[in-house]
Amino acid sequence: MKLSQWWVQVAYLEYRLPVVVHSSPGLVLPRMDFRDKQGQIRFASKLIAGVLDFKTMIDNETLPVEFLGGKPLCMNQYYEVLSSCRIPGVSRDSVVNHARSSQPPKHITVVHNFQFFQLDVYHSDGTALTPDQLCVQLEKICRASPDPGAEPVGILTTQHRDVWGKSYLNLIRDPTNKASVSSIQRSIFTLCLDGSTSGAAGDQSRSAAAVQMLHGGGSRGYSANRWFDKTLQFIVGEDGTCGANYEHAPAEGPPIVALIDHVVEFTRKPETSSSPAASLPVPHKLPFNVSPEVKRDIEAAKVSMDSLAQDLDMRVSVFGHFGKNVPKSHRMSPDAFIQVGLQLAFYRKYRRCCATYESASLRMFRLGRTDTIRSASNASASFVKAFDDPSKQNLEKVDLMEKAVKAHRSYTNMAVSGQAIDRHLLGLKLQAAEEKLPVPEIFRDPAYAKALHYRLSTSQVPSKTDCVMCFGPVVTDGYGVCYNPMDDHINFAVSAFNSCGETDAGGLAAAVEDALLDMKVLLDRTPRSKL
Repeated sequence: MKLSQWWVQVAYLEYRLPVVVHSSPGLVLPRMDFRDKQGQIRFASKLIAGVLDFKTMIDNETLPVEFLGGKPLCMNQYYEVLSSCRIPGVSRDSVVNHARSSQPPKHITVVHNFQFFQLDVYHSDGTALTPDQLCVQLEKICRASPDPGAEPVGILTTQHRDVWGKSYLNLIRDPTNKASVSSIQRSIFTLCLDGSTSGAAGDQSRSAAAVQMLHGGGSRGYSANRWFDKTLQFIVGEDGTCGANYEHAPAEGPPIVALIDHVVEFTRKPETSSSPAASLPVPHKLPFNVSPEVKRDIEAAKVSMDSLAQDLDMRVSVFGHFGKNVPKSHRMSPDAFIQVGLQLAFYRKYRRCCATYESASLRMFRLGRTDTIRSASNASASFVKAFDDPSKQNLEKVDLMEKAVKAHRSYTNMAVSGQAIDRHLLGLKLQAAEEKLPVPEIFRDPAYAKALHYRLSTSQVPSKTDCVMCFGPVVTDGYGVCYNPMDDHINFAVSAFNSCGETDAGGLAAAVEDALLDMKVLLDRTPRSKL
């Protein structure tokens, strides 16, 4: 319990870089089959209804408990995702959750053309608006904001947290602004209605969509059509691009993905009979008074957002040769197989191994968050060094591959059952600080700093929907790699920073593709004696 609280403080609320790219993940859904405003509104209203449907299960506590290896998992994160928001502070942030307040919110925030609206999604009798009624309401919002708004206040949420913390105090000094901001913070979630983006195709269009979900594309794109402090934002573009962005402090990826799987399934259901759109109240536009000082903060935020957007190198690719089916047919864990492939790709590119982070869920424990699966192991190092060595026999290489995959699987099992090292060490360090003891020597050792410099920060986020999550690198010379292994293909999102001369997202993505293919060829060419 204590460790979970400490972790949220240290990893998120005291972390001062912008939440955009550095902390909040994006999620890219398959492109939907509409290409105009009408289709966008139609889909968005079903999406809202789908979230409200899921919310009913959260509110009634009827969500089926999830299990891992026969053990029940803590479901608490599901209760933290809706009606919550991060609040900026000057040196540390906080999170508020209104779901459990005496008057839980009944509205969502809709952002269109950089303007914010409060949309009530429940009738006075407590029933939710139907997709048809939501359609009518979204049309009213779009009609009320035909052109980009005067001042894109949302861009302020992309700033460095200390800078935003100061501008925030300045912004809410005005009572009108304070009321508008409070409405956004209290809302169940945010729906961002974007225009169309680039007309790219295939992997290029997926990469463009990932950028849109992760940061919105800068001040000339849709970065201001967001409120990045909001725990959950759904993003729907006019061209069928759609996905989500979430603020990481309250929850990990899996609960978000479970909610999104539910919503996507819901939007695919055939429509039930239409309901008469009784006269519904006009959605309330949230006004902002922009003082010269706030205007200055907005201009500064545009500049820093644009430089961050230009610095991010994002590549989404679909590895179409095989999926979970191949490692499974060789009795290997698909996650371990992919992680060993990542080690091989990195080693081929840089001729060395690097500290690698893969998140492990601690939900077997009450309020558990994550620990670190350290994917670079002695076993993986032996395998990657031997793989391209012509003096080594295939049989030996396969043996080393199996050992590397087993070692990864074994450390994963330790991590999810609370036996990994990283959070324990963090706990000791913070305990020392809390008790005003000198910092233990291990934490001053250069090897400790090196072990925490994750040039590969990775996460497997599996889902039923053919989507992929994406996030930025955690160090300036590193990569962020997220993947979703489907049965016969794997979705990858690889990010790097352009300002680092050594890294290249497209190059690593290509190296991963080659590594996985070469590993399969090696297995195919090396028949094992079935003893």
